[in-house]
Amino acid sequence: MSIPVYVGYDSREDIAYQVCKHSITRREPGATVKPLKQKDMRESGLYTREIDKLASTEFTFTRFFIPHLQNYQGWAVFCDCDFVWTVPTTDLEQYCDPNKAVVVVQHDYTPAEGMKMDGKQQHIYPRKNWSSMILWNCAHPKNRVLTPELLNKETGAFLHRFQWLDDEDIGSLPHHYNWLVGWYKEPQDGKPKIYHWTEGGPWFVDNYFDCEYADVWKKETINLFSK
Repeated sequence: MSIPVYVGYDSREDIAYQVCKHSITRREPGATVKPLKQKDMRESGLYTREIDKLASTEFTFTRFFIPHLQNYQGWAVFCDCDFVWTVPTTDLEQYCDPNKAVVVVQHDYTPAEGMKMDGKQQHIYPRKNWSSMILWNCAHPKNRVLTPELLNKETGAFLHRFQWLDDEDIGSLPHHYNWLVGWYKEPQDGKPKIYHWTEGGPWFVDNYFDCEYADVWKKETINLFSK
């Protein structure tokens, strides 16, 4: 059975989610892809955090509920909705180290301050974008502290910086699996396997329609709607 993939869902970016999901299932037809919808989690009583005006997306905090949603068993993947995969999820199995609680691309990413292309404020903080894709070892003992009670009250800094873990609990994933568009460059950084439009993608037509690698996203969208 392949590793389930949870994709962050934002109602303002439904098309980004649909394209991301399609890119996964096109490479692996049997893949399980689940949208992390804050609205549904609120209605079920699982998510009770107050609305955070600094949160740039509806899934800013929902990603940390994945071990709980998986009953603290097995492995799972989280990614933001602004991703396009060109490899199957089975590519990640080789990085499932049972000694690690999470495995992430440990970016050295320090974008300029200001606004993102979607009009959201660009916040600078340590380990930025590490949590944009997470290979979760849901069964790791240290992830059992991620109860709904804790997740509904802890700070963004605590969660996004993985402060419930020691550094040795965090595994490293090659950056090709979370290729920050506009940050990594071919050929010096290699070639992307999973694209991430972290500062805005082609679905923001007014500002970012012709951004770097826009053709990758557009071709995936055409394939989605031509089925």
